[in-house]
Amino acid sequence: MADLCDTRPMNGQTDGGLEEDASGLEEARKELETWKAKAEQADDKKARLLLEKLEEDEAKAKAQVEMMAYVKKQEECQKDFSQSMDALQDQIQQLARRKKDLQDKLKRCQDQLEARRVESTKLKQKFKIYAQIPDTEVKFSSPVEEEEDGDSRPIRAVFAISQRAGVLLHGGQALITFEEERVASQVLKIPKCSVSCEDTTVDVKPKRITMDPAVKFEVHLDVSRKELKLSNVPSSMPEERVADRLELSFSRPSRGGGEVERVEYDKNTGTGRITFLCPGVADSLALKGSYHVDLDPEVTVQIGPSYSYQLRKFQTFCGAPKRTILLDDIEDKEDEEDLQDHLEIHFQKPSNYGGEIESIKYISRGKKALHALFSDGRL
Repeated sequence: MADLCDTRPMNGQTDGGLEEDASGLEEARKELETWKAKAEQADDKKARLLLEKLEEDEAKAKAQVEMMAYVKKQEECQKDFSQSMDALQDQIQQLARRKKDLQDKLKRCQDQLEARRVESTKLKQKFKIYAQIPDTEVKFSSPVEEEEDGDSRPIRAVFAISQRAGVLLHGGQALITFEEERVASQVLKIPKCSVSCEDTTVDVKPKRITMDPAVKFEVHLDVSRKELKLSNVPSSMPEERVADRLELSFSRPSRGGGEVERVEYDKNTGTGRITFLCPGVADSLALKGSYHVDLDPEVTVQIGPSYSYQLRKFQTFCGAPKRTILLDDIEDKEDEEDLQDHLEIHFQKPSNYGGEIESIKYISRGKKALHALFSDGRL
């Protein structure tokens, strides 16, 4: 800088040259100052940029740390989610296996229940003693005039109950009763028969019938001619007073009564029994069905015959009819009546080992089962 600021004239230079040099120096100095200012500005800008860069790097490093933390947290969440999903899938699979086991168990139980029901039905059919008995009116009559002593013996009756043997006929089956046992035996030896229809043939399988067990028994009934049964007797008085009123009421001949031998009365059930001294009084009163009794106040009680019964000679039996066979696995290729006619025609022919048919019954598929009954081996 000292060289630039030296204003001493050099050897051989004129004043004009000096002035020009001074002017150039001045311009150079200004230009230098300008560049110094620009350099300072550039240094300041550089410093600011460096400072900003440091701040940005610091922020970037902080952001990277935060990002790594978030990434780690995301990985942990993803890991927890995967573990939860695996556990949930395991639970779903366990529940599915449990459901399948329960369904299998339910099916086994249903099968066992159905088997038990079938077995119960068979046992009921085998050992049942109840039979449908139609209502029959029984009229008990006695002579109008009786001896003074009267016959005090009870009216006795014996009812023989015999259940008709039967077999359950399902759809696609037929029953045929031949007139001769020999014909039925011949047909049973054939494993399969082809019955010719109009445009086709129907294969049937002859089978022996196993009938349901049947029962037979006797009911011995004794109806007292001296005792009368009472019901609907109100308990409006003490038990002894009610018994006394009953005896007085049933002793009145004007009401159809007679001399009373004994009175039985149960206050809890409202029932009783009157025993007359002479037979026949109870018979006539039992036909009325009701009687007026002098209680407080007068009431109407229900009366009826007094009887006892016994079940005797109970027998169960089972077997197979010798002249009736079952035709099974019959396809509905024709109308029910037409197919029954073709079956009857086929098994009437001696060439088909058949013979004269006494009766035949066929049920087409899809229809309800029919309970066929037998009487003396006949359908």
